Amino acid sequence: MIIETQADVTPSVLSELARADNPRFREIMSAFIRHLHDFAREVKLTEQELQAAAAYVNAIGKHTNENHNEAVLMSGTLGFSALVCLLNNGDHGQTETDASQLGPFWRMNSPLTPSGASIVRSATPGPALFVDAYYRDVDGKPIKGVEVDVWHSSPEGFYENQDPTQSDMNLRGKFVTDARGHFSFRSVKPAGYPIPIDGPVGDLLRAQGRHNMRPAHLHFLAYKTGFKTLISQIYPPDDKYIDSDVQFGVTRHLLGNFVRHDSESAPAADVKPPWYSLTHNFVMEKGEARLPRAPISGKAEGVRPEIPRLERA
Repeated sequence: MIIETQADVTPSVLSELARADNPRFREIMSAFIRHLHDFAREVKLTEQELQAAAAYVNAIGKHTNENHNEAVLMSGTLGFSALVCLLNNGDHGQTETDASQLGPFWRMNSPLTPSGASIVRSATPGPALFVDAYYRDVDGKPIKGVEVDVWHSSPEGFYENQDPTQSDMNLRGKFVTDARGHFSFRSVKPAGYPIPIDGPVGDLLRAQGRHNMRPAHLHFLAYKTGFKTLISQIYPPDDKYIDSDVQFGVTRHLLGNFVRHDSESAPAADVKPPWYSLTHNFVMEKGEARLPRAPISGKAEGVRPEIPRLERA
């Protein structure tokens, strides 16, 4: 089609897209093109703004490497990851769900760890945390043999892949549920942390007058054939940033009961008060077991980075 006016552009592109064999590809790309073109018309996008946008997208790719995924970080910062997660879980976002976004720091091949063991693999100061996790189906029956990846940041606010001073796979482990659908582990209580802001995500946050903090949380990724893979994040409700998470990941259902113990004896003789415990029940739905693509694969080298903290306007 020869273009006569701006109104001809969208139908011309859509007519070419109709040649694609994959119907889902046609559906997604058709909607994307319509919304993209309508967006440009609505805001009257200038050529200079399009050039700036293209440079911004290029910068996202350039800022991504084996131990950092700027695109996933950006998706969370726009609330897009949270939205897609809720649209696909909890009756399409209409009811409570244990599901949450994956985040940018999950790695494949966490060490298989016996129930009750520690995932602290190098010196990591901080109060001890003892976790009991239970996995059940929608009818309340325990699920045996669920493979669960666990990972979280250190009390200093760094995941091990960001921090050369931590050993490989520190604060990460893979567990398998028993006949009660249960496993337990020992760790240290995680802390909230600033997301990296030395790339396009930081530019976006500064332009909006936002802070770059995530509240403390534990990650769980549960996999078992016959069940929909369940990705969760569990948060302490008293965290300073619980209602202003830069990644929009906190839902009320994901608030966990992190209990502080000031005088009771801990489950391990070497632990002195205060220490913390968490017991959480997860519900898995029937469905297809599918592991996500890992957003990172490597570990940082050199010195521990300094990540500035932005203040909320």
